[in-house]
Amino acid sequence: MEKTIVVKSTVGLHASLAAKVVQAASKYDVEINLIYEDKVVDVKSILGLMSLAVPSGENVKVVANGDEAEQAIADIAEILEK
Repeated sequence: MEKTIVVKSTVGLHASLAAKVVQAASKYDVEINLIYEDKVVDVKSILGLMSLAVPSGENVKVVANGDEAEQAIADIAEILEK
């Protein structure tokens, strides 16, 4: 399952936002990645997320596999689209 999400934080995907995403993703037993431009990182890796340096207003794609993939993506979308 996948979903394209717009990062709406005015400062982009920064450390505290990345921490919230990791915390939300870690609640689920799913394989979940975030894709930005040509880079793919594990959403459960705060350093991976921060390494993307996603600016505000950019689209990212979240891809998840597992029984709880839909809920995991919904939780991550809620955080990134605030």
